[in-house]
Amino acid sequence: MNPVQLFDSELRLMEIVWEQAPVSAKNISSIAGKRFGWNKNTTYTVLKRLVKKEVIKRSEPGFICTPLVTKEQVQIQETKSLIDKVYNGSAKLLFSTFFKSEKLSAEDLDEIQKIIDSHK
Repeated sequence: MNPVQLFDSELRLMEIVWEQAPVSAKNISSIAGKRFGWNKNTTYTVLKRLVKKEVIKRSEPGFICTPLVTKEQVQIQETKSLIDKVYNGSAKLLFSTFFKSEKLSAEDLDEIQKIIDSHK
């Protein structure tokens, strides 16, 4: 996936696309209206930006939307961007800050330790 920046509104619509794909723009608009209070024009504007960014594919008839990237791809990219932007590229600083600011259960800590051990 080529690096692409997704704004919050775009990520919100992508959640719907990932959940429902393939899905019509009409159905996305209906769901976005219920979840976010968006009107049809807002939804279609954001969908058109996602098509232009080549994050979703538009098929006819019916403006059917299919994701061209996975949720995991976006999560990885957004995480890398956050680490670069806020932590000067230091994952160690990210985790240090996270552990200082969050109260984690023993279960969470055990699971995190397993993840770390699996990457050694």
